[in-house]
Amino acid sequence: MDDDRKKRVIMILATAIAYVLASRLADRFVDQPEVRGIRDDLKEGFLSAASSLVLTIVASVVIRRLVGGR
Repeated sequence: MDDDRKKRVIMILATAIAYVLASRLADRFVDQPEVRGIRDDLKEGFLSAASSLVLTIVASVVIRRLVGGR
């Protein structure tokens, strides 16, 4: 697998997992008041960014191990 394909697979995998995980975590940790405040937006943004970062690293490691093992 060439580098461009690895990068695309990593990005797609990380994005899909980050979306699912961030939406579930946001629902769990962010209260949904009638009027959202800056604190709620900051929590949601932090959860989204942190999960995206971690999952990009995890996806990269998984792809490298799969490709490296062949």
